[in-house]
Amino acid sequence: MDLKDTVNLPKTAFSMKANLPQNEPKMLEKWAQEGLYGRIRKARAGAPSYLLHDGPPYANGNIHLGHAINKTLKDFIVKSKTMAGFDSPYVPGWDCHGLPIEIKVDQELGARKAGMSALQIRAACRKYAGKYVELQRRAFERLGVFGRWDDPYLTMSAQYESVTAGAFVEMLDRGYVYKGLKPVHWCMRDRTALAEAEVEYENHSSPSVWVQFELPEGAEKIAPALAGRKVSAIIWTTTPWTIPANMAIAYHPKFEYVAVEAENREVYIVAQALLEATAARCRFGKYEVLASFTGEKLEGLNFRHPFLERVSRGILADHVTLEQGTGAVHTAPGHGLEDYIVGQQYGIATYCPVDAAGRFYHATGADGKLPDVLIGKTVWEANPLVLELLRERGALLAEEKIDHSYPHCWRCHQATIFRATEQWFIGMDRNELRSRTLEAIRGVKWIPEWGAERMSNMIATRPDWCISRQRIWGVPITAFYCDACQEPLTDRQVLDDVVRLFAEHTADVWYEREAADLMPPGTKCPCGGTTFRKESDILDVWFDSGSSHLAVLGHQPDLPWPANLYLEGADQYRGWFHSSLLIGMGVRGEPPYRECLTHGFVLDAQGRAMSKSVGNTIEPEDVIKSHGAEILRLCASSIESREDARISPDMLTRLSEAYRKLRNTFRYMLGNLHGFDPALHTVPVDRMQEIDQWALLRADQLVTDCRRWYEEFAFHKVHHSALGFATVDLSSLYFDVLKDRLYTAATGSPARRSAQTALYRLTHALVRLLAPVLTFTCEEVWQLLPKLPGDPESVHLALFPTPGELAAGLKHSLLLANWDRLIDVRETVLKALETARQGKFINSSLEARVRLSVNGMEHRRLSHYLPDLPMLFIVSQVVLDDGGPDLAVKVERADGVKCERCWKYATDVGSSSAWLTICGPCAQVVDEMQRGN
Repeated sequence: MDLKDTVNLPKTAFSMKANLPQNEPKMLEKWAQEGLYGRIRKARAGAPSYLLHDGPPYANGNIHLGHAINKTLKDFIVKSKTMAGFDSPYVPGWDCHGLPIEIKVDQELGARKAGMSALQIRAACRKYAGKYVELQRRAFERLGVFGRWDDPYLTMSAQYESVTAGAFVEMLDRGYVYKGLKPVHWCMRDRTALAEAEVEYENHSSPSVWVQFELPEGAEKIAPALAGRKVSAIIWTTTPWTIPANMAIAYHPKFEYVAVEAENREVYIVAQALLEATAARCRFGKYEVLASFTGEKLEGLNFRHPFLERVSRGILADHVTLEQGTGAVHTAPGHGLEDYIVGQQYGIATYCPVDAAGRFYHATGADGKLPDVLIGKTVWEANPLVLELLRERGALLAEEKIDHSYPHCWRCHQATIFRATEQWFIGMDRNELRSRTLEAIRGVKWIPEWGAERMSNMIATRPDWCISRQRIWGVPITAFYCDACQEPLTDRQVLDDVVRLFAEHTADVWYEREAADLMPPGTKCPCGGTTFRKESDILDVWFDSGSSHLAVLGHQPDLPWPANLYLEGADQYRGWFHSSLLIGMGVRGEPPYRECLTHGFVLDAQGRAMSKSVGNTIEPEDVIKSHGAEILRLCASSIESREDARISPDMLTRLSEAYRKLRNTFRYMLGNLHGFDPALHTVPVDRMQEIDQWALLRADQLVTDCRRWYEEFAFHKVHHSALGFATVDLSSLYFDVLKDRLYTAATGSPARRSAQTALYRLTHALVRLLAPVLTFTCEEVWQLLPKLPGDPESVHLALFPTPGELAAGLKHSLLLANWDRLIDVRETVLKALETARQGKFINSSLEARVRLSVNGMEHRRLSHYLPDLPMLFIVSQVVLDDGGPDLAVKVERADGVKCERCWKYATDVGSSSAWLTICGPCAQVVDEMQRGN
């Protein structure tokens, strides 16, 4: 018999080279053929429910790295909850409506769009969205994300559109919704209103101007000293283009103001606290204070507009501050929310002479015809023209350029304007919506905890929600207007009929039919009118996506309302988290989620946002082609998900190396389980060697920790602990120590079976513990792992190992304490062996005999474990002497000669006449093998 054939070398079909890009698609195809997701759902039927509700990505373009991380984190949660024994379905969804898609379709249609009906344009948008839903679906499935991919929710489906329209009708019926003329954020490029969540603040350069408004009469009412003097107010603004819409000047009733005579003999009214700064800016020169008074004195005065035949009324307002300016606020109710609110209090018209394209026109509602030079000009073109008009009339006292934070459209990144238009709103203070929502926020678990304060601050300060958009691709606002009185018809029965039509035909039916064909026969307006027209606006897409919980949850037993968890990026506090919360409170009176978890943004290595224009993006498709989806999954698990993640090619390379270590860990265990049948060969725990018991105890602690971290969504802790356990506890220590026993002990010996039992139980536990993260690899391991009766066909049908499962029957504290100390001694010995190796005293640790010297408790422990120490240190012999209180280690040359089979040095090599080159224990094993043959 050749001695090589007597060594139990590892054998496994689990290859060292993963070939993930090639093998993962094969596994996905196999899972699809077997209907794995359906089998998982069936296996968990009737179990306690845990529902993560998917936030819909936008169906516009290929997925980016942020999408990949987001969907993978969700998959970790769903898989970990499923393997924890919950019934945890996952219904993916897509946001299919909205301006970005409409713009893309406009670009594709070009000049053809002018000849197309709204219905035809919607059909093109639907086709475009459907294309990217399919592309993204395949990309998410390729990541190994399990879910109801064959039946996702789409905001453009008939069922979903009817639910969205129904939510609008419900909130309208409950009194939350109203239509009004008020200023809103307006995108001139896209010609639509924007909600607060659709506005981003970017740097903007504006003209900063100080403008004089003359007081023709009534100065003596302010103070007798001003009788007969030329008195003027000074306003300060960074939007000169709004001066043509000025209707009033606001003062704070309690602030102290002064009337100041400048060197030019004119008298100006300025807040006392801002006098010095204003005098410097407006070049008063030497000035004299003629009178001092509170702002209350200025109410009711009629100032003269600088270049229009119009009165600008003196009014009082609490929003006036002393932070900058003059203490007098230029008020244009058509172009500012605070201006609008105070204008309503004073009965001042909401005058807006700017059209949807941001161009001036002759609007009604205010005295004074606009100068022709402004007509047709955009607001930005008008800025210098307004300044010139002010100069001509001597009303421009000072000007400068400033850079400041200014609202921009989140889609086109163009500066927005405030523009008064007829819009539909959800009133934040109607039916106590704001206060009830603030109270409900306290009942949600926010992760991180600061989410509660952030959401509360947003709800507390947000204005009414503008929910109407002047577009085509979306859910129409289901409202009719009476031709006779022009008032909206809000009859619930009429609108519910439209909702039912949406469910049957999609919202396209709104564009297919005339108003009369959408309404029940005989419908009448309270005024008696019988003819109606349809609303042309659509709902804000945030209302669309915020209705997803109503569309997806609460209709099936396994999809209850509310969801246990929402998970998205931090930007969704002003987006999906926000709109979902308000609609949940408006329609159901409760938040649609019990927990709200936030993850950070994906950045490059320098901490910059990834952008195609910058050229610093990492495309998921490229990573999958080169490394495999498993590396992206490992990447998602490696980062603290609640913080921004810096991802680079170097990081992915490091993760590939980490993956290789984990894969080799599984390969070692599978290779050494060759020929092991757990039903026949398992050794009872109390008969296993102690170091095997120690390995199980260490693994059990890992299971306990990881189960807790999965529950806390701390996937990075699972990642780093599992990797550390695999590379340190197992590969560097336990596997190193096991090799001699596994390779050279008799195949069926108790010592080798003890090791195999430990490896089997370790593999069986670790493969289940890591399956939510290493979806593909753990399935590959599971298919090659020896099975016990009752083990499911797929690891994804299995349950997590339970805390205590691996430690059952073991003496935890004493065994761990002893072996933890022995391992500390091992570290000391390994350092001494390395020194001896570097000094050329030995070439291999098996050439060494280690002499230990110590006294007391340490001596007694080492004496008890002396037979195990050569194995632990991987040396041929260990000698223990009495010594001092501190451990002393000496490396000596081992006695005897090298055994050809186990490579240890022994004094009994050649003791068997049949085997002259091997030691006695090896000779005994070989003899047994021969007899067995």
